[in-house]
Amino acid sequence: VAEEIEKRTQLRLPVKTSADGPSAISLGKKQGGPAEGFSVRVAAPGRVTVEGNDDRGVVFGAGYLLRQLRMGRQRLEVASDLNTTSSPRIPIRGHQLGFRPKTNSYDAWTVPMWEQYIRELAIFGTNTIELIPPRSDDDADSPHFPLPPIEMMVEMSRIASEYALDVSIWYPALDKDYSNPATVEFALNEWGEVFRRLPRIDAVFVPGGDPGHTQPKFLMALLEKQTQNLRKYHPKAKMWMSPQGFTKEWMEEWFGILKTEPEWLAGVVFGPQNRIPLPDMRERLPKRYAIRYYPDITHSFHAQYPARDWDSAFALTEGREGINPRPADQAAIFRLNTPFTGGYVTYSEGCNDDVNKIVWSALGWNPDTPVERIIAEYSRFFIGDSTASAFAAGVFALEQNWRGPLLANAAVDTTLQQFAEMERRATPQMRANWRFQQALYRASYDAFLRSRLISETAQEERAMGELGKARRIGSLSAVAAAESVLDADARTERTRELRARVFELAEALFQSIRMQLSVPRYQAIGVRRGANLDGIDLGLNNRGWLKERFAEIRSASSEADRLAKIDAILNWTNPGPGGFYDDLGNQLQQPHLMPGLGFFKDPEFRQTALMGTGSRTPDQGWRVSWYNDAEVMFDGPLQVAYSNLDPEARYKVRVTYTGDQLQIPIRLVANGSIEIHPYRPKPQPVAPIEFDIPVEATRGGSLTLEWTRPPGLGGSGRGCQVGEVWLMRTESR
Repeated sequence: VAEEIEKRTQLRLPVKTSADGPSAISLGKKQGGPAEGFSVRVAAPGRVTVEGNDDRGVVFGAGYLLRQLRMGRQRLEVASDLNTTSSPRIPIRGHQLGFRPKTNSYDAWTVPMWEQYIRELAIFGTNTIELIPPRSDDDADSPHFPLPPIEMMVEMSRIASEYALDVSIWYPALDKDYSNPATVEFALNEWGEVFRRLPRIDAVFVPGGDPGHTQPKFLMALLEKQTQNLRKYHPKAKMWMSPQGFTKEWMEEWFGILKTEPEWLAGVVFGPQNRIPLPDMRERLPKRYAIRYYPDITHSFHAQYPARDWDSAFALTEGREGINPRPADQAAIFRLNTPFTGGYVTYSEGCNDDVNKIVWSALGWNPDTPVERIIAEYSRFFIGDSTASAFAAGVFALEQNWRGPLLANAAVDTTLQQFAEMERRATPQMRANWRFQQALYRASYDAFLRSRLISETAQEERAMGELGKARRIGSLSAVAAAESVLDADARTERTRELRARVFELAEALFQSIRMQLSVPRYQAIGVRRGANLDGIDLGLNNRGWLKERFAEIRSASSEADRLAKIDAILNWTNPGPGGFYDDLGNQLQQPHLMPGLGFFKDPEFRQTALMGTGSRTPDQGWRVSWYNDAEVMFDGPLQVAYSNLDPEARYKVRVTYTGDQLQIPIRLVANGSIEIHPYRPKPQPVAPIEFDIPVEATRGGSLTLEWTRPPGLGGSGRGCQVGEVWLMRTESR
């Protein structure tokens, strides 16, 4: 308490074993009361008492007090009517803190940095941290490691124990064949050495997949032995596992094993890549097994809970592990799913999700806490009392930046203006605060991206205008003029200034918190691992695809052929008279897409259309309409619906199958029962394909088209991904 107060006030409060003056903050334990609970009250003017029901209660009571204090330079105040007694509603409240190369910051943190971060999580109610063993699905080393992984693991276990927090280990079963006794013996020795070294372990969680891929009967046999291994060194530690990535067949085998209710298993973890919903999991599990939640709070797409209504320009450039404060979304996910569980340890890949961690920690203590109050306390404690209100509003504004079509979202520029005003008024200490730097980086990046999108959209329109002159000036002249437009630098002076600012803030974040926002500059492990500085200039229009078409046009042997190819470009989205076109990944061009249940009922998008992203970028020759797509996860259908069709007409459908799972077959059915095509591979390279619609499908004047991937698959749940759909009228019957 004294250290955190001094950081914010410059007031050094003496630490004594007894209160002997008119002003004091007294911390101690009392007898009785719920576990981890506390009482905090102002006993007299200038005297505050914090009484914990146990050691953790003292820690959490001290944290609560720190969040209520009003602190500034040479100023420390507390409300005279402060009087609170509280205890947590959810018993497991944790976060994964993986010291490994894959993360966008953690691998560079020193022991003091880890202690500070773990302390800060405890201040907001966290009671568990989860570690990752030296061998996982990562590189064995990182250029940023200040200590070898096992040594840092030991230190983090020690720190957690000193703060009275639980320690869990996420421990993947990586070896290929656990039916082999020699492999099992190797694993027992390897894991046992980790168990022996750590001063505290309360739980081990083994994922069924991603990484690892072991049939349930062999995995469960291994974990029974590993439980005995674990308890040699930590007798009260518990073993948890998840069916992550299991196929339907493996899920049924696993449920069959659990019916025997093995005593060594403490419970089941529900996280990403679980092919059945959480309520169904709870219903099918024996009642003796608790469920521990493992929500992905760190990824923005290709994830358990993707950002909703997210423009593909963000996905393309800011990427999967960008700075992602999503307080309202995280609160909605928490409140929908935690009632089925006994607690959670969130999935994190770095400090990019810091706001989300605090939201989960605070809601874990009291699920009824308004998320606005959580962000207000976050802002007051981490940013400062004088800027707290403005910063809290800015956090919610950043979440709104990512909602809906970026081209139409003028609020993105307002968000940056608000943060720029905060920066103008900020003290040097606040400017050096990594949490403020993160928010300013995101606001600047968002505004830069919108500025580029506006310019590059207009650039493409001008290029298409030049192509449209082909019949008047000749095909080759038109192509040359269009290409000249596309090759020009479309950035405005403001765009250049914003880009420079983003690079400045990236450097500041590397210096303050070791965020690795670039591979060449900061030796991040990869662009997709949060290094979005390297994606800042990726093309946002169809320049790459158009230049490939221009090469084809130039190679054509006749003017007529060249003009036909130009017409195909100009009329790409034209379905002809009486037809319809949908760019399913573009929220401005998807009028026939059926949305499904919606985010608040279905944040995993099992029965809700999700704006997804593909495996190649526009700079690699894909159209933007191929990079973005609509998809539904696992076995749910993706649907489009048409009305007011001509019952006397014939129709055909043209469709572009895209996404990041091109190897997964897809099926198309009309009106729930008429098969347009069976499960078939997606064309590679990606290109539109056409199918006739049987006349009986449109005889009633309406049509529903429904896509699915093969049922029962394991893995990520992705694969039912469609980029574009044309419904074209061909003739009258």
